[in-house]
Amino acid sequence: MYAYIKGQLTQLFPTHVVVDVNGVGYEIQTPNSYRFQKYLDNEVQIYTSLIVREDAQLLYGFINEEEKDMFLSLIKVTGIGPKSALAILATSTPNEVKQAIENENDTYLTKFPGIGKKTARQIVLDLKGKVQITEENSETLLNITSNSTDNEPMIKEAMLALEALGYSKRELSKVEKVLKQSNINSVDEAVKIGLQTLVS
Repeated sequence: MYAYIKGQLTQLFPTHVVVDVNGVGYEIQTPNSYRFQKYLDNEVQIYTSLIVREDAQLLYGFINEEEKDMFLSLIKVTGIGPKSALAILATSTPNEVKQAIENENDTYLTKFPGIGKKTARQIVLDLKGKVQITEENSETLLNITSNSTDNEPMIKEAMLALEALGYSKRELSKVEKVLKQSNINSVDEAVKIGLQTLVS
């Protein structure tokens, strides 16, 4: 229904962003909202997919069309809902997911929250040879330099974002230790380091 939303990025939250289009704020669920941090208060174009449930109408947004296409492919798989698909895309590019599927790499797929061996096998069975990803947009994780030397607020925001993706308190405690020992300049960078820690 909505191919994309174009407007001013006004707010970032752990689970979503808000884009103002002519005075209407669209709440858009994203794999990692802090990838858009660089564009806060500027105009953005976010590729979107509207999913209607009995109890809600949710708008999902992506940084490029390849990411959106992979999301739509993943949620067609039995056992994969939007939340699990977002968790996969928060730390993987569409091409990385495609390669895991084509190589039947169940181990890679089970690193994400909510994806067990049975579900990983189902992803491979349903999508191998069927996912078409064109040359990928070079836009990946975006960083913004911060002059602040206080990492605590950035770590807190990053932890909330990772928790929203479905990672457990036990997993997050390990991430928090790593982040406190890291030199980070933005929430996006903290989320990226956290995700790399979780799937390594």
